[in-house]
Amino acid sequence: MRLRGKAEGRPWLRALEGLAGTDLSMSFFSPSVIVRTILLMSQRGGHQESKKKLETSPSETMKAEEENYKEDRELKSEDWRPPSVFGVADLKNRAVGLYNIGQTCCLNSLLQAFFMNIHFTKILRRISVPVYGTQKENNVPYQMLLLLEKMQCGKQKAVSPTELAICLLRHRVEMFVQCDAAQLFLTLWNLLKKQMKNPELVEKLSDLYTITVQEHLACQICSSETTRNSSMLTLPVPLLASDSCMLKTLEECLQCFFHSEELTGHNMCFCEHCGKKTPFQQSVKLVHLPQTLTIHLKRFCFGRSAYIHKISNCLSFPQDLDFNAVLTEQQYQAYDNEKASWQYELFAVVAHSGSTSCGHYCAYIRSLTECKWYCFNDSLVEQVSWDDVRSTYGHSDLNWGQTAYLLFYMKKHSQ
Repeated sequence: MRLRGKAEGRPWLRALEGLAGTDLSMSFFSPSVIVRTILLMSQRGGHQESKKKLETSPSETMKAEEENYKEDRELKSEDWRPPSVFGVADLKNRAVGLYNIGQTCCLNSLLQAFFMNIHFTKILRRISVPVYGTQKENNVPYQMLLLLEKMQCGKQKAVSPTELAICLLRHRVEMFVQCDAAQLFLTLWNLLKKQMKNPELVEKLSDLYTITVQEHLACQICSSETTRNSSMLTLPVPLLASDSCMLKTLEECLQCFFHSEELTGHNMCFCEHCGKKTPFQQSVKLVHLPQTLTIHLKRFCFGRSAYIHKISNCLSFPQDLDFNAVLTEQQYQAYDNEKASWQYELFAVVAHSGSTSCGHYCAYIRSLTECKWYCFNDSLVEQVSWDDVRSTYGHSDLNWGQTAYLLFYMKKHSQ
């Protein structure tokens, strides 16, 4: 699902319109023209920030961008290889923001969730550096590594993700529009996995984020069963029960997701043994949980009018989550050594404010080295308390209030 709106402007499109002296559609310009315009604006310090955030003065922004440009010239040397890129989370007191270059708050929030994860940056810093310039420009893992290097080594409080955004444009990822964080997270992860040439790193990336579940279908007439294992990047848990009642806690949402369901009437399945459509019992059982668990709160859904609407109702989520205490024996299919590692601690929250057509994203992330919470709101980064994180639980009366959309939990023993 993609969320479109006018909460944030498109400075690169306005720049193109200024060049032509009239209001022109994006279709009049080739991708190369758009790319050159974005790069030109980035070098000139043309960053658009949300009206709700503090802005840097023009002189400070231009000075920061001049430093960025000098660093970029050095980074783009053909013989350059990152000597020691650890990651934002590896360095104390080095929380660095990302400029919003035109409705990129969703991308910025997800990038911070990646970069603050030490386990992810350990994988990213081991990638093979592409040889040719074109390969470098089109390689998403490499562009993320360059951005991470800029965040780690730069002296400014925020840097620009322009080159990475342009790289994603080349892979037909829609930028500079309202995005859905869950969909963009899946897109980024697939591009990372596809472009990492080292099979060992691909396996490590999968182990870091991939969930395994077992799908069960049992005929209610002949009792024949069909099972298969499936991999998932996120657990998409509902906020509504089967009777359309609002769920109040994350634990209730997880129990609802793994609750078995009887398929009857129009939902009956064809049974090969019975030779006809019969009632089936459908269930999903948990098999494996990764080191970093991503839970997708399905706040956007179709209403009676067939339009997508947002569920802003309050849903609490814990700092500590033990799946052994949440699920019953009928809801998992795992060995004891696997279940012993199902204890998690909250690592990050990607929150959304606004409606389906007009909104903004920010990220609350706990530093693994300091054990302190930070709010990453594009270029503005500030330390916050757990009460600030809890404010993303949501409320039915909120219009622009923040509501948690993606929850990232990390295994306790892995820290």
